Formats: sequence, structure tokens, C-alpha cells
Amino acid sequence: MTKDLTSGSPARLILGFTLPTLFGLLFQQFYNLVDAMIVGRLLGAQALGAVGSTGSINFFVIGFCLGVCSGFAIPVAQRMGAKDYPQMRRYVANAAYLSAAIALVLTVATGLFCRDILAAMRTPADLFEDANAYIFVIFMGIPVVFLYNLLASIIRALGDSRTPVYFLALAAGLNIVLDLALILLFDWGVAGAAIATVVSQGVSGAACLAYMVKGFPILWITKEERRPSADACKTLCAMGLPMGLQYSITAIGSIVLQTSVNTLGSIYVSAVATGSKVCQLLVCPFDAMGAAMATYCGQNVGADRLDRLPQGVRSCSLLGLGYSAAALAGMIFFAPQCAMLFLSPAEPQLELLVGFIRRYILTQAAFFFPLALVNVLRFSIQGMGFSTLAIVAGVLEMIARIAVGSFFVPAVGYPAACFASPAAWICADLFLIPACMGCIAHLRRSSPMASLEPLSRGRAGRHGWKKSFGT
Repeated sequence: MTKDLTSGSPARLILGFTLPTLFGLLFQQFYNLVDAMIVGRLLGAQALGAVGSTGSINFFVIGFCLGVCSGFAIPVAQRMGAKDYPQMRRYVANAAYLSAAIALVLTVATGLFCRDILAAMRTPADLFEDANAYIFVIFMGIPVVFLYNLLASIIRALGDSRTPVYFLALAAGLNIVLDLALILLFDWGVAGAAIATVVSQGVSGAACLAYMVKGFPILWITKEERRPSADACKTLCAMGLPMGLQYSITAIGSIVLQTSVNTLGSIYVSAVATGSKVCQLLVCPFDAMGAAMATYCGQNVGADRLDRLPQGVRSCSLLGLGYSAAALAGMIFFAPQCAMLFLSPAEPQLELLVGFIRRYILTQAAFFFPLALVNVLRFSIQGMGFSTLAIVAGVLEMIARIAVGSFFVPAVGYPAACFASPAAWICADLFLIPACMGCIAHLRRSSPMASLEPLSRGRAGRHGWKKSFGT
């Protein structure tokens, strides 16, 4: 069930890895989309706005969890590429210990301070109680977020991007059934939608664990390998924590921006919430490309196949460019129809609301290629082992969103809120493009094979970054 990404056509391997990962992400997004569609149509735009107003703080906490899990998988991918299976299994065992500890701390902390956080974000009074009911349940489900995402990240690190999709498909179907049952039959409102999401994630995580135990003999851990290791934990934290912090630092800017949007009024909050749901679905391919590049670069660094790094980055960037153009073309024609998936035809001020949502979606879609580069380059850098550099990109995104949220949204209003994320993506790219080139050049110079490559020493000093991308 494992797959070697260190030989063969980079473009074909990356595409083959990306497609199953994409389906998995689509199913994962399906949790949130079904929640939003059912909440919006059955409970109204105000309830949808309440769920949407928690998006930034949700991303702040859950994004940290996802980043940590992805980071923990990078040493696994590198040892997989080097065929050092005992050390790979030590990383898997210690990643489980660290994940359990982090999940416990986060669950307790977010549960205690949930209402205070929403109050600090100036959540509108008419949305506050529903927002708290929804996000509190999501935070209580942090352990199952770690369960599924850590196991899925490890499986992908071994080159298998298909298996997690099957369990997410099962969970997505369960999510729909539970949403309808808890909202329509039990009348639990937005809390019912959150419970459905957590239970469904738990099912997918448990199924993933059962399959790993039976289907991956390469992961059968011996007693010796199961022992806690300070060195393994140090390596894992050096990869996982920067990736988690990068997500959270980025989310700080989103929180500031959401706070500013909250001051514009409920109709704008609902417009941003609905537009964001559509865009979350549209950008799933970029997340899949990022996951593919993390594993691809991790395995090739472990195998010392550094010549394949620039080929992979170039191929995946072109793939992102093609999808970005197609997504923009589609939204020019179908953005209003996408918005109506989340709205009731009887919604007050429907035409005005749909116009706001369309403007938000088209603004985001026009800048999808910069977002594609953010994901491709950032995850490539992380897969190469330079996780701390990704924090710089996250800081730049945070600064851009804070600047727009603090100064431009109060002065300009809703149009500025639509441009906040594109501004953040462009700022991140200004750092990530040269950083990725520099990482490849550095690896080539420090490789044991560098003496066999005249380029690595003779020409890399002056032209190393340019040559790193095969130009």
C-alpha cells in the first residue's frame, strides 16, 4: 500500500498523488459545507452567519492541529524515502504521544475560554449564542481531529493518498444523516450540526486506525520502537510545531479581519461566511497539491534525489495555474448559483445578499494562482525540512490581513474585506518564491553527492537559485 515518489515522472506522480488527496479534502470540506447548507436553508441566514462568524477562530485552533499533524508526517516521509523503517516507526509512535498531549491541552483551554474569545471578536449580539453553541462543540472534538489527521498524514507520507478518502466518504454520508436528524428531528439547532461533524470525524479516524493496524505491516511497531524517545520528539516538534504555528499565525490576521467585518453588520457577516464556504470548496485542489508536495519533497530529500525537487515544484505550479484559470472562468458564470446552495429563496434581502456574495467569490477567484503558489512552495519547503521558514510566510499573511482589517475595512467597508486574503497571498509569495529556490540550492550544496555535481559548488554560488528551478 506504500508508494515510492523518488523515481518516475514528477508530474505524473504528483498528479496521481494529488487527485486522491483532493477527493479526501473535498469530503472533509463536505462536513462544513453540509453544515452550512442545512443550517442556512433550515435555520436561516442569521444562523449561517453565526456559524460563519466562528470561521477564523476555528481556523486558528483546528488549523494548528492540522499543521502539527502534517509536520509530524514529514520525518516519516523522509525516513520512508531513505528506507530507514525502524526509525520511521519510532517517529510514528512518538507522534501519537505528542498528539495526545497537545489535544488534551487544547481541548481544555478552548473549552474554558470559548465565550471570552467570541466576546473579544465583537461577535454581533444576535449571533453570539448560536456561535458559542457551535464552536464549543467543535473545540470539544479536537481529539478526533488529531486522530484522523495524524493517521491520514502518516498514510500519505508512505505514498498512499487513496485510503483516507474511502473513510472520509463514509463519514461524509454519516454527517448528512446526522445533520438532518439532529436539526430536524431533535431540534438541536447549530449545536446539532457541530455534533454531527465531530461524530463523523471520529468515525473516519477510528476506521483509519483499524485499517492501519491490519493493512500496513510496515507500521507494526516493536516494543523497542514504541518507547518514548526525546530525540524523536525533538525532531517531530521541530517539524510539527512550526507548521501548526504557521497556520495559527495566519489565522490571527483572519481573526482581526473577522472582527472588523463583524462591525459592518449581520448581512455582511453572512455574505463573507457564505462566500468563504464556496471558496473553501474551490481551493481544495491547492491544499491537495500542498499535501502532495510535502510528501514528494520529503521522500526525495530522504533518498537524496535533489535533482527532482525543482522538477516537482515547476510541474505542480503549472498544475495550479491551469486550475486557477478554470475556477475563475467557472465562477464568472456560476457564482450566484453557488451562493444559492446555502440560502433560502425566502431569505429577506436575498438579491442584495447574493450580490455581496458574488463580489466576494470573484475577488478571491481572480487571485487563486498566488494562493496556488503559497501552497505549493510552502509545503515544498516544509517537506524539505525547513519548517521554520513557513512561519515567515504566515507572519506576512497575518500582517497583510491585520492591515486590511484594521485600516481599510473601517475606511472603505466591504470591498476592502474582499481583497484582504488576496493581499495576504501576494505578500506570502514575495517571500516564498526566493525562499524555495534558496532551500533547494542549500540542499544541493550540503548534499553528500555535491562533490559529484559541478553545479553544486562551481556555479551554484552565483546561479544556484536560478539553476535550482532548471532554468
